[in-house]
Amino acid sequence: MKDKVRIDKWLWSVRIFKSRTLSTDECKSGKVKINSSSVKPSSLLSVGDTVEVKKNGFTFTYKVLMLLENRVGAPIAQTCYADLTPESELNKYKEWYVGKGIGELREKGAGRPTKRERREIDKYKTDQF
Repeated sequence: MKDKVRIDKWLWSVRIFKSRTLSTDECKSGKVKINSSSVKPSSLLSVGDTVEVKKNGFTFTYKVLMLLENRVGAPIAQTCYADLTPESELNKYKEWYVGKGIGELREKGAGRPTKRERREIDKYKTDQF
């Protein structure tokens, strides 16, 4: 096992981001920190480091328990980090997410949404703090 691994690879391999490109872009934009300092995608991560990720307006905090270079299944990925996110931040995320995971229901015969209705739906879905 390696002693250090790139931060963008690790974030992708433990499934915090869907793709490595997203992971790299978030590092470049300063939304990822290791031990409270902003990092580049090529920064090296080691076991015991604390990683802060700003995602969708929320700040998640993780402690690195194991290093990975390749993407693995979700149950294995969850054993590679400890979630240190404060309870207040998790509650804020849960409140925001309520009702946004299910599809929209329309009355039978209502047809497709108009352009105005579509904008309202999109605005509701993308509401952030």
